[in-house]
Amino acid sequence: MRSNLFSLLLLLSFFHAEAQKNTVVASKPKLIVGVMVDQMRWDYLYRFQSRYGQNGFNRVLREGFTAENTQISYAQTVTAAGHASVYTGSVPAINGIMGNEWYDRKLKRQVYCVEDDSVSIVGGAGKGEPMSPKNLQVTTIADELKLATNFRSKVIGVAIKDRGSILPAGHAADAAYWYEPSSGNFVSSTWYMKELSPWALAFNKRKLVDSLYGLPWALSYPFDSYVQSDVKNPAYTKTPFPRKLDANIGRNYGAIASTPWGNTLTLSFAKAAVEAEGLGADSIPDLLAISLSSPDYIGHSVGPNAVEIEDTYLKLDREMAAFFEYLDKKVGKGNYLFFLTADHAVAHVPSYMQEHRLPGKSMRVNKRAEEATLKKFKLPRVVESYGNYQYYLDRQVIDSMGLDFSAVKSFFIAELNKEEDVMLAFDNASIPAANLPTEFKEMFIKGFNHKLAGDVQVIYRSGYFNGGATGTTHGSMYPYDSHIPLLFMGWGVKPGQTQRKVYMSDIAGTLAAILKIQMPSGNIGTVIHEVVK
Repeated sequence: MRSNLFSLLLLLSFFHAEAQKNTVVASKPKLIVGVMVDQMRWDYLYRFQSRYGQNGFNRVLREGFTAENTQISYAQTVTAAGHASVYTGSVPAINGIMGNEWYDRKLKRQVYCVEDDSVSIVGGAGKGEPMSPKNLQVTTIADELKLATNFRSKVIGVAIKDRGSILPAGHAADAAYWYEPSSGNFVSSTWYMKELSPWALAFNKRKLVDSLYGLPWALSYPFDSYVQSDVKNPAYTKTPFPRKLDANIGRNYGAIASTPWGNTLTLSFAKAAVEAEGLGADSIPDLLAISLSSPDYIGHSVGPNAVEIEDTYLKLDREMAAFFEYLDKKVGKGNYLFFLTADHAVAHVPSYMQEHRLPGKSMRVNKRAEEATLKKFKLPRVVESYGNYQYYLDRQVIDSMGLDFSAVKSFFIAELNKEEDVMLAFDNASIPAANLPTEFKEMFIKGFNHKLAGDVQVIYRSGYFNGGATGTTHGSMYPYDSHIPLLFMGWGVKPGQTQRKVYMSDIAGTLAAILKIQMPSGNIGTVIHEVVK
């Protein structure tokens, strides 16, 4: 009996040793996949959840980690600033991307966030503006991954929007690809390469966009079942479903961005990049940064309560499920680290809010404060430019008139504060003195870049912005613009959730902690420690 027991223990010990020997735990994920959904509100995760499948958003909620109270920590809640903040772990005050564009006092014009006239477009029709990450003043987590592996890691960014691809990929990326509406091609610039890779040329030659135009935009479910949406939305009644897109074949390549098939096109190109570049094929971690731009194009035109938005996310859920299945097979389940977030959220359409007796207003441009200042000081001009809810006063004109700049500015601010639609206007030179709660005040401090910002900041009332009857926008510090989803799944992620407040700028530092590499050079975020095993 003792002999049999001893033999059984030896056998179990052998099988245990063999199991341990055959269980290889990678020291790093093979591939990091970041997906930013342009204009995704946090509540879309749950508002449409009952109609999501089990293997898309619900899979990440089930198997991964979600930070339910993720906020943007600065005031300019726009696309470029959001993409830059996520991947740099920083804020506009430090990383230099304070908007999609900003006014340059030296150049006397608006500067686009990724413009760079020292480079050229590669792979396009010759009409695109040259782009690069030159204006990004700090490193990204992708740059740090390159440094940590002595540039053996591969980094690729993919998006319809140029800024959605370039800013996440960073300075040292192997490539950033974006979509050129005039040609229907994914293009890049000479910052990254002299010519497109053969696989990218082959993808463009397929003209997948034309095949997608052959698919009408039909609703996923009967129209009457969209009870989470406003079925009276004017955009729907003007253009009923199914919406045929085939008239665009061979000519209007830009229209794809305003349909759910823009996501299909982007993810198809991303898969082609994984295949051709061998992303995740060895033990050296690679990074694929994807930005899905179409929800923003659609959302701006119809708002978050439209049938179009609900259907876009139902279709995206299926796209994500298929993408996860692809990664599971190609890279291996558990071998990749995935995260999903948004660059900003979005406001409800003002007319929708007013219909339900909620605060909101579609404003018109009001120059009363400007005109009053011109009259008071007998100035030919007082405002040099306006952008990101900031006024750039014309210092040269004011000085040439021998006027006290501070006096002119103070008067202009006082006049702005007389406006009914304005919650508060204040001097950007003294943000700490602004009559704001600390939480909001800190958002403006983090968004204020000394060399790029305007002189006067204006905050409109909640739900108030310049817009039309059906469209909407974003860009404010209010929660409807600043509360975004954040989900992690896969290698090194501890499943669960937290309700504590975390920030967009915490993502890069958390990735650095998981990967055991240095955080980006402008990082101010902290590690979301609950995510890390």
